[in-house]
Amino acid sequence: MSQKLLKEAFISNLNGTSLLEISIGLTLAPLCIACRGLLLILYNLHYGRPLRSRKYHLLLDFTVLVAPFVLCCTILSSVLPLLPITIGAFCAGLFYKIYNRRNHYIRTPPKQVIRDFLKTSLEPDYIPSITVFRVYVNVLTAINILAVDFPQYPRRYAKTETYGTGAMDFGVGAFIFGNALVCPEVRQKTGVVQSRFSCLARQLLSVWPLVFVGLGRLISVKAVEYHEHFSEYGVHWNFFFTLAIVRMTASLLLTLFPTNKSWIVAVILAVFYQFILDTTHLKMFVLYGSDGKDTRVGFLNANREGVFSLYGYLAIYMASVQVGLYVLKKRTLVRDWIEVICFLLLTVFILFIFLHMSQVYVEPVSRRMANLSFCIWIVAQCLIFLICFLVTDLILVFTKLLVNGSRVPCCWNFTQSPNTDTKHDSEPTSVKREKRWLSICIINAIDKNQLVFFLLANVMTGIVNMMIDTIHSNTSFTLFVLHLYMFTNCLIMYILHAKNILLKCW
Repeated sequence: MSQKLLKEAFISNLNGTSLLEISIGLTLAPLCIACRGLLLILYNLHYGRPLRSRKYHLLLDFTVLVAPFVLCCTILSSVLPLLPITIGAFCAGLFYKIYNRRNHYIRTPPKQVIRDFLKTSLEPDYIPSITVFRVYVNVLTAINILAVDFPQYPRRYAKTETYGTGAMDFGVGAFIFGNALVCPEVRQKTGVVQSRFSCLARQLLSVWPLVFVGLGRLISVKAVEYHEHFSEYGVHWNFFFTLAIVRMTASLLLTLFPTNKSWIVAVILAVFYQFILDTTHLKMFVLYGSDGKDTRVGFLNANREGVFSLYGYLAIYMASVQVGLYVLKKRTLVRDWIEVICFLLLTVFILFIFLHMSQVYVEPVSRRMANLSFCIWIVAQCLIFLICFLVTDLILVFTKLLVNGSRVPCCWNFTQSPNTDTKHDSEPTSVKREKRWLSICIINAIDKNQLVFFLLANVMTGIVNMMIDTIHSNTSFTLFVLHLYMFTNCLIMYILHAKNILLKCW
């Protein structure tokens, strides 16, 4: 068997893992964010100044925010449930140390501290959880698309063949969800009906890079005979085409329907698509082709998974628009955000009830078809991920309150303390320079050039696969390659951000 066929077989016919294992794995990212924040607060408390070295910031960010995920999807995958407990215990120890050394609320009763915390005013125009959510989806995707080609990567995390839930299946849906959270319609750049069509025109202009990148990927993959998994999207299709078409179609729908009713459009799309799958021959066509023998003759046969899964991804996108509208409403108090978390938790609970019913009475989750169960699962799982980041942000806000403020990148800052009339925005020039200095972190760096990071990860993955026999790599070599690959990606983004370079041509 050739190397190409061997690699294709290596990532084919897989059945995924449990919903519980994926949920446990996703708690690691918020815990790592909390750990990084607590370490920076403790450093500030100990030395009386924040960490100013960009070099040490990069090393800290990579060690705490990126490296653990390389390990948990390779050598530590067998003990995954222990990792959140371990990191959580470490975070608890850091918080305990900070609490004992706090320089604010020293003799204040705990109940009063909590009351003041609930009344704390936060930056109304910046929600760090959304930024961190989108960046981590990108980071986890970058790790997984290369790690899956190594034998140390558990096969249950890879994309499933027909039915099942794999970690990489979640990544595809979460990428769509994250894009919709910050789309122009959510950010309310289209305030009146007349301007909706100009928004549509802007979206048409903004997706052309995705189309060209998709074409570039198609041509390069065919030219170098790179290994492909046809049941993922098809022979000529790829995720860049899916993302471009979903964004254009969603913008068109949002010019025809009220944005605040996008959840209704999402439900109609997902349910109607599932109805068509169940009552016609479409399901058999998507799975086995027009002749029932998995033919790939003709454009529609060749790319049936990519074409018809658009309905499911569009439903996810529209549901995320509704989530974005709710989360991005202007709020200032901590109390308001706790109400948001409670509402989202209730929504997740309801969605998982529907997911159970859909899997039992309709059909199991299928990324290949992007069916109803897949849509419900992605929305519910993404909401859990987002909730965890919101909770993490509030924990860091509470910790910063105990030390009367501390600079932590990608974290809410107070606009006004609960027990004082002094606004924290009125900072001296030196503090503002320090704040600008501290904005240089991995999260901000990747966020500034997210598409570039995603493209870089894809290109680097291709280069590594062409240079290395990944399937027969030993553990030490695998870890070295994955860490070097992620560090290179992060370093390039870090340099671009430090030099204030935004690679965007639309």
